[in-house]
Amino acid sequence: MKVLLLGPHRPNIEACLHHRGEDILRTEEPLSSESALLENVAFIVSYGYRHILKRDLIQRFPKRIINLHISMLPWNRGADPNLWSFLEDTPKGATIHYIDEGLDTGDVLVQQEVDYERNDTLRTSYERLSQTIEDLFMEHWPALRDNRLTAKAQTRKGTSHTLKDREKFTHLLHLGWDTPVRDLIGKALR
Repeated sequence: MKVLLLGPHRPNIEACLHHRGEDILRTEEPLSSESALLENVAFIVSYGYRHILKRDLIQRFPKRIINLHISMLPWNRGADPNLWSFLEDTPKGATIHYIDEGLDTGDVLVQQEVDYERNDTLRTSYERLSQTIEDLFMEHWPALRDNRLTAKAQTRKGTSHTLKDREKFTHLLHLGWDTPVRDLIGKALR
């Protein structure tokens, strides 16, 4: 099967797909439904992709476009989900979901909550989330590919953020991504 990966190079995901005999294409560029890149593509996997897919492209691949998102949806849709899970003290985790016309609003296929330790930083928590989402993908890829998982609608309103939302909290990142998460918990709620 030809699989199109949307987003930056992800060696573990690509190795898993190769091991399963899949043909892989990858792009980080904006994609339209007329793109020659889509020729003979059977499935699309988005992970860290920075562009919104249009309705016609989504409709062309029903139940064959998934997103790997490092949050416990419906919490922290959009940008910087790890950061917001601490700033707003919301559930932390990883979710694989169908892509629909909303921003991280598609039906959930696989989800796992992730715990943090007191000494975690934004970097170590991000690395843990990344490992979790990749492990979930590798474990469930055959069922995802063959549409054998029961999708569940996101029932709660949740939260959503853009890159711009982070601006008023960047002063809290005194050590950048090495800032301890304990210094951020609930700061956006005050």
